[in-house]
Amino acid sequence: MSSQLLVFSDLDGSLLDHFSYRWDAAADALQRLQSAGIPLILASSKTRAEMAPLQQALGVAHYPMIVENGAAVVVPAGTFSTPLENAVPCSAGQEVRFAPPRSRWLATLAALKTDFPDEFAGFDDLGVDGIQAATGLDAGGAALAACREFSEPVQWLGTPARREAFVAALQAAGARVQQGGRFLTVAGQCDKGLALRYLRAAYQREAPDQPVHDLAIGDSGNDVPMLEVAESALLVRSPTHDFPALARRSGLRRSTGLGPAGWSEGVLAWLRDYQITEGD
Repeated sequence: MSSQLLVFSDLDGSLLDHFSYRWDAAADALQRLQSAGIPLILASSKTRAEMAPLQQALGVAHYPMIVENGAAVVVPAGTFSTPLENAVPCSAGQEVRFAPPRSRWLATLAALKTDFPDEFAGFDDLGVDGIQAATGLDAGGAALAACREFSEPVQWLGTPARREAFVAALQAAGARVQQGGRFLTVAGQCDKGLALRYLRAAYQREAPDQPVHDLAIGDSGNDVPMLEVAESALLVRSPTHDFPALARRSGLRRSTGLGPAGWSEGVLAWLRDYQITEGD
């Protein structure tokens, strides 16, 4: 019986280098996935506006993407033969939203500025110039990063103890707070794992006689929900932080290479598990 293989990948620090945002070191594995027709589904804290040109550049714009830490999945027209449950039309085709709009969290953060003065700065506070300084993105990239729909990244400026109190206050207000490579992301009760499960089920319904085997790839805390629920998981080594802790012990790889080099290393090893080798 044939099977469906799916790859769900984080971007910053995983497929994209933490400092340069380049993916050159992953080129061999990217080509192998493309040759084998295996969907590469990008799953990031990045916005739709940031991810769409990356999809184009990587040659995966015909596959779904998971935006803003699982706040929504965007699915190109023609991906599935029937409309997805709870989907709404969008310019790409259809999307499914798992979170309330960004305005909800901007209001929550504004209310917390009295209790946490000068201790945090969200993207709305930083503006394009501040985002550029905090991320190393160029002006165009920072402008795309500012186009948030469902969530608000926050730069914590206070002490670790006060950070715990800040996160607790956000959680009490109904937010889910996830730690990425650089920022705390404030959003609704959604995550990359929820979005992965939704899309995996959609692919399974499309071809019910073909079992789905999926690989999730990430390097940070906000990838953990996705890494926990996928059949296989790849932790990519980071130059700036340790591997995030996972509860799972089976179906797990840790790369020795950093960023996109580690991404390629792990993806090629996973493909060999399914006898997909060079030239296939």
